[in-house]
Amino acid sequence: MKKEKVLPHKIKDNFLPPAELIKLQDTFNSGSMDWYYIKDINMNASKDSLGVYFVHIAYKEGKASRFMHVFSPILIRLNIKSLTRIKVNLYPRTPKLEVHAAHVDYNYPHTGAIFYLNTNDGKTILADGTRVASIANRVLIFDASTKHASTSTTNSKARFTININYDE
Repeated sequence: MKKEKVLPHKIKDNFLPPAELIKLQDTFNSGSMDWYYIKDINMNASKDSLGVYFVHIAYKEGKASRFMHVFSPILIRLNIKSLTRIKVNLYPRTPKLEVHAAHVDYNYPHTGAIFYLNTNDGKTILADGTRVASIANRVLIFDASTKHASTSTTNSKARFTININYDE
């Protein structure tokens, strides 16, 4: 069996012009966003896990939400041949930093981009142990078929990330 080459991760700061970042932040902090409660962070979460989060699916299986247009500034800066999913995650603040169970987004090689909407003490933890800090306007690009984990935040009301899965 041929082993797939793992995409090295890349981190790009100041990914969007400041005005575009503010538009995105305002959209997801508004009262008009459709958020859905998810009782487990992912399928690998233990039964005693306290982690919950809220999600907005902007695009999946050819269906787009009414907010799809707000992602254009990010999408035009990524090398996308085929879009699989765009999901916005809202992790509520927790008293101590919770590390969520490691997972893969899809079980086949593809590119993942995590765009950080706000700065907080949350992290994305990659399979090689790399800990990527949540800094507003940063994007992490990596092979999302490799295990990775998210965390909560303790120093912000919530941690907001935009997760994009695609093929280059």
